[in-house]
Amino acid sequence: MSSSSTSPKIVECLNFIEGKWETPDEKLGVILSPFTGKVIANTYRSTLKTIDKAVQTSKNAQKEWGQQSYRDRAVVMNQFKAWLLDNMSILSQTISNECGKLPQEGRDGVLKGVEIIEFAIGLQNHDPLIKMTVSKGIQCEYRREPLGIVAGITPSNFPAMVPMWMFPIAIMVGNAFIWKPSEKTAMTSLLIANALKECGLPDGILNVVQGDKVTVDALCDHEDIKAIGFVGSSPVAKYVYTRSTANGKRALTLGGAKNHIFLMPDAQKELAVDGILSSFSGCAGQRCMAASVLLSVGETDSIIQEIANKAEKFQASKDIGAVITKQSLDRLKNAIEKSTAEGAKILVDGRKVTVPEEYSGGNWLNPTILDHVDPQSYSAKEELFGPILSIIRCKSLEQAMKIENANPYGNAASVFTSRGDIAEYVSANAKAGMIGINIGIPVPREPFSFGGINLSKFGHGDITGDGGIEFWSNRKKVTTKWFQITNQNWMS
Repeated sequence: MSSSSTSPKIVECLNFIEGKWETPDEKLGVILSPFTGKVIANTYRSTLKTIDKAVQTSKNAQKEWGQQSYRDRAVVMNQFKAWLLDNMSILSQTISNECGKLPQEGRDGVLKGVEIIEFAIGLQNHDPLIKMTVSKGIQCEYRREPLGIVAGITPSNFPAMVPMWMFPIAIMVGNAFIWKPSEKTAMTSLLIANALKECGLPDGILNVVQGDKVTVDALCDHEDIKAIGFVGSSPVAKYVYTRSTANGKRALTLGGAKNHIFLMPDAQKELAVDGILSSFSGCAGQRCMAASVLLSVGETDSIIQEIANKAEKFQASKDIGAVITKQSLDRLKNAIEKSTAEGAKILVDGRKVTVPEEYSGGNWLNPTILDHVDPQSYSAKEELFGPILSIIRCKSLEQAMKIENANPYGNAASVFTSRGDIAEYVSANAKAGMIGINIGIPVPREPFSFGGINLSKFGHGDITGDGGIEFWSNRKKVTTKWFQITNQNWMS
């Protein structure tokens, strides 16, 4: 598969407020193509004044939308799902253009978003609310109510998928949603906002505000925004959580990761090779579920060598996309140098990369494998966020587990093994919110929710599945009595 092709026209990344495109308050910068280094878009900053306008335009729209039935709201989401499937090519290409993924990787992210939309649409049939008789003549029931106006702040690496973790459920339970996309990948938001309007979403139910930290702070501070969802790095996740909750908001902010894979000698070779390779190299390693550390337990050299052999055959722009910015690329190259200075052996050096002439100005790093990495070294402990796999040699599974457990993050962990007892041991003892058994990227499928633990998440619950329903709504409890009961008990 070929990589991105970019349009010569420079895109203006505007705000979308009450169904209209508006130029934000201040010019912010530009988006450079990760493939060529050329300018492909202009970006802008929205200030508190614009955030307040977005909130005010959402208020009346949300009141009416919140009174609609699930079934009525699902009509719009069904139309949007159809739009996504019909326009998959242009959407996946836009994602590729601005964040460096291969178009197929962009498509895969959109399809995961479609899965969340299907879950949201299904709320009309499976929302876990109950009504029951709890005593003589007494009934209790749950009713679900929207929070009102909520906001989502989304990252650069999945400009369509991560927003679709948030707004389909938030909108389906009756909220108005204000979306701040990453300033690095703002182009995709234009397509999605237009599509939702085309699909019948009332004006003001989805507003898009472009910007940076100034915009984030305004969202966290505005008194009429009742909840904030965030996905990004752990330091920023903690900042957004702290600032939002200090202002009385509900917040769920997902941060970074340092994911470990346990490789056992009894692993099925083909399964392990393909799973591990795709885990750390897919999306050029720029995803919070990517394998970062391989905990090699015992004699696994034949498997590792096969991973290295396949990694060395990768062709940039065909088998692996670009790193999103030159600054990110420089940071990754510095990490490789630092790792070798700390004693790691380079098994595969992704800095030795050739690309077609038209992509010579891009940000390229092929899969890189570092062997004999010290557990206390930089590459073993820091989130690198690139196609770099650090191998730590372990004498026992217990030693490997101690290394994994010392990890301050807690997003994902996987094990490749043919033994059920080992799989169960890892599942029970790894300190991560999502576990994979012979799966390199253990992303649960809806209705099983997405979310890590420890420094990978601030707040309670998960961002998708039933956790997402609960986060974006309130449960109202209603107790009903229609007539006097003889032989009363304490509850009657």
